[in-house]
Amino acid sequence: MDTGTHLVIGLGLAGLAQLDPVIAGDTTATMAVMLGTVLGSQAPDADGLLRFRGNATYVRNHRGTSHSLPALVLWSLLITAFVGLIFSPLPMLHIGLWVFGAVAFHVFTDMFNTYGTQAAKPFTEKWIAWNIIHIFDPFIFFSHLAALALWAIHAAPPQSIFPVLYSLIGIYYVFRTLQHVLLEKYARKQDSDFHEGDRIHLFPTINYTAWNVVKRRSDGTFVVGDLRGRKLRWIDKIACDKHPAIDASKSHPDVAAFLYFSSFACAQVRERIGGYEVRWIDVRYQYRKQYPFIAVLRMDDDYKVLYSYVGWVSDSRLEKKLRPGAA
Repeated sequence: MDTGTHLVIGLGLAGLAQLDPVIAGDTTATMAVMLGTVLGSQAPDADGLLRFRGNATYVRNHRGTSHSLPALVLWSLLITAFVGLIFSPLPMLHIGLWVFGAVAFHVFTDMFNTYGTQAAKPFTEKWIAWNIIHIFDPFIFFSHLAALALWAIHAAPPQSIFPVLYSLIGIYYVFRTLQHVLLEKYARKQDSDFHEGDRIHLFPTINYTAWNVVKRRSDGTFVVGDLRGRKLRWIDKIACDKHPAIDASKSHPDVAAFLYFSSFACAQVRERIGGYEVRWIDVRYQYRKQYPFIAVLRMDDDYKVLYSYVGWVSDSRLEKKLRPGAA
């Protein structure tokens, strides 16, 4: 989820912690658990600092180790210890459990997005992305804001507000999961050009009635479209090229990072004066027939890399990113 949503969830979990009589009966513990759940709800995304080490490092590691099983424990211990240094005395076991809940809930919600996480690491490095909830979901965000507002104005006790909130959130997640499963089946039935071996994937948008659709054909091509309401529409067909320049590009750190993350990667090569341009795109992210999550290499005739870029960028800004010395 986005940073703002993780923030309101952290505050919401602090409200839910009022169900714990040890927390509810102690003002200091209440303040401590709020600090802990807010920090816990943000901590896994501290890997955003990896941007300072370059886009390739960030792309390869964002939502990776920082969202793994060992990291859940490590973040919880560090945050609990930090809170314990500020507030004393505290029921540390209770604080620690609520902090752990905030960290775990962060990772859990991220698995429902398209980007996904490596939440099962170190047992597997597979990216877990269930493609069910958009990175910013208005219902999740604004329902938390409403609950927090009710708590702030003392309209009802938090012991009443937040169990209702999280019950509704739970029902919402179940509903969206079932919706996703049923709509993928519906899209397959609506596709008149669906063949054995093809696979259709739906990806959420901020619009509850609109989904991005990707069909991976058995011949390796992709067909990209959308499902709005009950209408399936195909927008673009993408053939993945085969070329020695593409094979050579795979060893470059930018492309290696891109391929490590993306399971929907497609490469296209263009001949240029004195060489080639290899462009890897992630077909999950389509906006007005552009694919903004890319890895691009400019190469000479001997496949030596001259310039490169990996990350999010529009076509209009790509040339600036590929200039010498560009960030």
